[in-house]
Amino acid sequence: MHQFIHFITDKIATKKGAWLTITIWILLAIILSVIAPSSKEYAVNNVSQLYPDDSPSIVAGKKVDEYFEDDDGIPAIFVFETNEANVNLNDISEITETLSATDVPYMKSVIPIHQLPDEAIEAFISEDKEALFLPILFEEAITSKEINEGLDTINPIVDEYPSLTIHVTGPAGIAVDATDLFSRADLVLLFSTVGIILVLLIITYRSPLLALIPLLGAVFVYAVADRLLGVLGLNGVELASQSLSIMMILLFAVVIDYSLFIFSRFREELKKSDDKYIAMQAAMREIGIPIFYSGSTILLAMLILFMATFGDYKNFAPTFSVAVFVVILSSVTLLPALFTAFGRKSFWPRIPQVGDSEVKASSLWSNVGRFVTKKPILSVVIIFLFLLLSASNIFNISYEYNTMKSFPDDMPSRVGYEVLEDKFSKGTLATTTVVFEAAETVSEEEQQKLTNVLSDHTLVDTVRVSNHTDNEDVIQYDLTFSEDPYDVNTMDALETLMKEEKEMISDAEVKGELFFAGETAASVDNRNVNKRDIVVIVLAETVLIFMMLIFLTRSVKISTLMMGTILFSFLAALGIGTFLTSLFFDVHSISNRVPVYAFVFLVALGIDYNIFLVSRYLEEKKHHPVKQAVANAVSHTGGVISSAGIILAATFAVLMTQPVEVLSTFGFIVAIGILMDTFLIRGVLLPGLLVLLERDEPLRAIRKQKKN
Repeated sequence: MHQFIHFITDKIATKKGAWLTITIWILLAIILSVIAPSSKEYAVNNVSQLYPDDSPSIVAGKKVDEYFEDDDGIPAIFVFETNEANVNLNDISEITETLSATDVPYMKSVIPIHQLPDEAIEAFISEDKEALFLPILFEEAITSKEINEGLDTINPIVDEYPSLTIHVTGPAGIAVDATDLFSRADLVLLFSTVGIILVLLIITYRSPLLALIPLLGAVFVYAVADRLLGVLGLNGVELASQSLSIMMILLFAVVIDYSLFIFSRFREELKKSDDKYIAMQAAMREIGIPIFYSGSTILLAMLILFMATFGDYKNFAPTFSVAVFVVILSSVTLLPALFTAFGRKSFWPRIPQVGDSEVKASSLWSNVGRFVTKKPILSVVIIFLFLLLSASNIFNISYEYNTMKSFPDDMPSRVGYEVLEDKFSKGTLATTTVVFEAAETVSEEEQQKLTNVLSDHTLVDTVRVSNHTDNEDVIQYDLTFSEDPYDVNTMDALETLMKEEKEMISDAEVKGELFFAGETAASVDNRNVNKRDIVVIVLAETVLIFMMLIFLTRSVKISTLMMGTILFSFLAALGIGTFLTSLFFDVHSISNRVPVYAFVFLVALGIDYNIFLVSRYLEEKKHHPVKQAVANAVSHTGGVISSAGIILAATFAVLMTQPVEVLSTFGFIVAIGILMDTFLIRGVLLPGLLVLLERDEPLRAIRKQKKN
């Protein structure tokens, strides 16, 4: 592989090779833009199936579909508030009567308030009589655009009653709001990403071309990756909006990172050679392999996500794998070709000349390298204690399972949800559907016994029979909890119900099987599937990346240090990141997806900097003792890695502009973790450990290497 990469980069770093490579990328981007759709055309807000087919909530949902098909669909909940003393039921009755008589696109059914007796209507009215909720069922498997068509027909009807304030929430309302949210947020994300990268590059390197060339490369890479993903979408692969947003950040960040490493080494070689082609060939012979392995570790991390069972994680796999593959390809073709084509002009106004000093002895990272090599124990202990203190906060993390809480406070569907939460019993926010499937008819007495048994359990508020099959061998119950259906205690209560199923059936003196569906049941599956996935992902990614590091370094000891420091850094970033989000942003609980997202990206991206440091250390070790090799590696890589780390962290921090809390929290934690990897792990901890644990080569071997 080494020889093949050297062969490719040597061919590209020629006058003909550079322009041919650039031309091929331009043609590829143009052709794909003509024949392939954009990934955005197939973006969906939510993955169609989050959990495996054998998950309890999925199995229960299929039972509901099988026996009670009319109850299946996408519910919208209209919440009516009045500015008068009580909700005017005549107005609501007129609304439901009009809706029932109107051909509303994609509407399946509406609760007929105008036909219900007074005692039945009471279930839809708040205790203070100031609010009423009205469920409307849309057809299943329709898009948010189609839901919006239905709402566009309904809204003028309900707007005719000025005494009522209307909020639309529930899955249908959330889907429409989320689509609008992501469509606006994507533009903010794109312009923010490009803007912050451009500003930081200009400030850091004070060269317009050094800012524009990497961005030009990133634009071509994004154009190709976007259309390739569009082809996947065209062929039925789900592309989640959330995945595409993070993909764009990842792509721009990694392309810029690799550009910095290439032009940094290119600049070094231009100080040794007059010929820009020879300089680039020499640069890529040293930096090409680390970049390839760095990209490969990221690709491995993304491919591992295919092993996940949670829908969101698995959805990441094809999206990120395609993007990273294109980035790797560009890093050994397009990026060196662009810098070769521009040559020394890339660095204007600070054009490197043959004979210029390589690294100033007084530079920051030269001083850091000398300090770490002189006092490695002190350096390691200080950083270790800081990381340990930061990591200790992971035991205080609490998790949020209500996705609604991650949306902006003023999002219409969230406002409606919070009115429901305020005006009605918490349990009514998301009722649990219980299906009892028997082999024979279940009598009314047996139905009541089972109702009583279910009601006797912790946190269960109400249980009522809501439906049954014609011969009454399958009974559907609506079960509400006394607490928030997304609360951890409520989830624990339902999980206990599920575990005690056989005992409950025995106590009710019936024969059959119970199935639990609904939001709380899905949250239980969410928690259990996530626990399984985080173990699989952490173990698989750690083992595979560790094996790749051994292949690169030819040293188990060095690979262990690299992997161990990155894992420790991840725990510290997660701990201090959640502490700071609570302190500064008033976010006291996070989605249970955040640790998995953070692990995948922090380990895959953080190990990059260790790879570049260790690759330079191994190169220097051929000619110098360990301490000098470490000091040289830190001083030579310090400037470019710290610049790359700042830009990478800032790029992920752009996710904090996103209106979805899970993305903004994830972006913040990853940004902190990258900065820790950049300055603490790569700059101090790993170099200190290398000084303490590595041994000098025999002097004779060093002299032999120098001679060769």
